[in-house]
Amino acid sequence: MSNSKIRHALDITREADFAGWYQAVVAQADMAEESGVRGCMVIKPWGYGIWERIQRVLDDAIKATGHQNCYFPLFIPLSYFAKEAEHVEGFAKEMAVVTHHRLKAEDGGLVVDPDAKLEEPLVVRPTSETVIGQAMSRWIQSWRDLPLLTNQWANVVRWEMRTRMFLRTSEFLWQEGHTAHATREEAMEHTLQSLEIYRSFAEDVMAMPVIAGEKPENERFPGAVSTFSIEAMMQDGKALQAGTSHYLGTGFAKAANIQYQDKEGQQTLCHTTSFGMSTRMIGGMIMTHGDDDGLRVPPRLAPHQIVILPMLREKEGDAEVLAYCEHVRMALAEQDAFREPVRVLLDSRPGKAAQKRWDWVRKGAPIIVEVGPRDMENSKLAVLRRDRLWREDGKPDFDFVDRDDFIFGAASMLESIQSSLYEEARKRRDENIRHDIETFEALAEHFSETAKKPGWVKIAWSRPSGDALEAVVEKLKSLKLTIRNTPMDEDKPEKPCFFTGEDAVETIYVGRSY
Repeated sequence: MSNSKIRHALDITREADFAGWYQAVVAQADMAEESGVRGCMVIKPWGYGIWERIQRVLDDAIKATGHQNCYFPLFIPLSYFAKEAEHVEGFAKEMAVVTHHRLKAEDGGLVVDPDAKLEEPLVVRPTSETVIGQAMSRWIQSWRDLPLLTNQWANVVRWEMRTRMFLRTSEFLWQEGHTAHATREEAMEHTLQSLEIYRSFAEDVMAMPVIAGEKPENERFPGAVSTFSIEAMMQDGKALQAGTSHYLGTGFAKAANIQYQDKEGQQTLCHTTSFGMSTRMIGGMIMTHGDDDGLRVPPRLAPHQIVILPMLREKEGDAEVLAYCEHVRMALAEQDAFREPVRVLLDSRPGKAAQKRWDWVRKGAPIIVEVGPRDMENSKLAVLRRDRLWREDGKPDFDFVDRDDFIFGAASMLESIQSSLYEEARKRRDENIRHDIETFEALAEHFSETAKKPGWVKIAWSRPSGDALEAVVEKLKSLKLTIRNTPMDEDKPEKPCFFTGEDAVETIYVGRSY
């Protein structure tokens, strides 16, 4: 909302400095802070509370498809990676390696003990295909053991050169699913099922519209036969790869000896898959829904969906106001929204209600309720929706409502906020996708003229491979562009391929990305 009368809660606007604005939201919404280790972050309670909500909802969805959670070691022998050359090549530059197991005191300090060198270096987990493959080779003996559906919640380490909290960090949190199947058809079906879990989660829970589709050959996960992704558009028009699902074929199975005895008694290699989603989604949520006053958390993800702020004045009547607020809190907690009890916080910390209000505005609590002595006397509440914060006169858009009407309508209001955030993001994305660019010169001109908010371009594609694909990739790289994915279930375009002039077989999205 652009209004000169409004004094926003952040000093940096999205329009003036999107990268600086993002960092300001992370800091002022109390999401995370620097840890003292390059590329690693401390996730603070509000940020981690959002991650816990992601975990809970996504974990339920994954388990509903038959997966069981397990845990695998953080340290992986280097020899495990050496068995899968293509996979190793894709991660080699990002691997952190442990070579010694002990320090010793020397000259008043600590140094690595040269006598404590490991017989075999250990890689700090960048992903777990290799170590889980070794376990699968032990767990699977016959066709009766299939399909094997596993998932783990863990941290991984990839030594990034350029880091940004949540979006790209050297250590991050994620879930990684790993499965083994008897046939290619079963494995592909599962790969697409996992992709649908991600699409549904992103849109229905995170209120983040995405394009689900297949990545081009050059963007595949190292060692995969096919990689699928969900792609979201951030407010600056760049793409964020928000979750991936991979059909790995039998390559990993061959390297790890994952095979089974089929019904005819023959030894057969399994077809494996993997899929993952990480704390990067929190960065995506910030850049999808945040505004110039801070974060806006979709109600289904918010650790506290409603925050009640009593207006305490260090006077005799404070106890009555607090008791009234507690009554409201308990009544709200008995309501259900999105098939769960409403999550309500009574913020009774010392301090002025207005100051605490802006703390919660920056954190993005979906509904903020202020209660003073006069509200209590009149059975009223002052209600502020985070998705529409301001009036035209530049003042906060409070609704003064009957207490019981609010309590019994709170679930409907939360659902309305969830829907409005999604529709706002969907409309913005659709308005920033071009369908009418026909030449590379026009493509270059478009991304030159829209450098601050480039959006995406949708074009016809003949699916070139090998040297022909490499030539396209290099051409796009000159404009700092990448192919995002091929959307699922779309009709074959009638136009020729944008790059080769050959008959197109599908469409692709092209854009700049994180």
